[in-house]
Amino acid sequence: MDYQSLVTFIMEVVGTIAFAASGALVGVERGMDIFGVSVLGVVTAVGGGTVRDIVLGLVPPGMFRDPRYTLMATITSCIVFGLMYWKREIMEGKNRLTYDRVMLVMDTIGLGVFTVMGVDQGIRQGYMGNDFFLVFLGTMTGVGGGLLRDMMAGVPPYIFVRHIYACASIVGALVCVKLYQFTGAVEAMVVGTIVVVVIRYLAAHYRWNLPKVKRAGED
Repeated sequence: MDYQSLVTFIMEVVGTIAFAASGALVGVERGMDIFGVSVLGVVTAVGGGTVRDIVLGLVPPGMFRDPRYTLMATITSCIVFGLMYWKREIMEGKNRLTYDRVMLVMDTIGLGVFTVMGVDQGIRQGYMGNDFFLVFLGTMTGVGGGLLRDMMAGVPPYIFVRHIYACASIVGALVCVKLYQFTGAVEAMVVGTIVVVVIRYLAAHYRWNLPKVKRAGED
């Protein structure tokens, strides 16, 4: 395994675990059983990549051609379920703030990693130079799993109602695409991931949100 493949693999593992944990946490919060929690974790971890592969015409999608990541997401989800099952107080009272922070960290890491993975896959398939398509692939890979997770959990999609989310993915994907043209793949993916994480952190810390029409009774 060469250097680029090793770094890519490590990033995919980190992203898979992070997104699977965030999906499992949502499932636990929605009162799902271990099967539902596992499904939500897997969908969050591999859903965006599956949509990306279908768009690229790669069938069957990667989750079926290389089931390691699906298995990894399932194990992660079961571990999260076990922790929450025996330590339910983690999500209650004063610990709620800790839960929200963990959710933010897991979701942010997954978003950053899978955004650049989407760009990398598009370039590997020969679309270097088509910046719009590559940014679309990166953003879809980054936010697709979370979107499917929220729809299945019956909650407002995270990308539409929370702090800067999809926009962070778009900026990170664009940075990755541009750097890819001047540096190596590894450097472009690492910097793109960092950009997404930094934007998400700043958005959460300073409460940045896109403009929206407030409903009656909202401040």
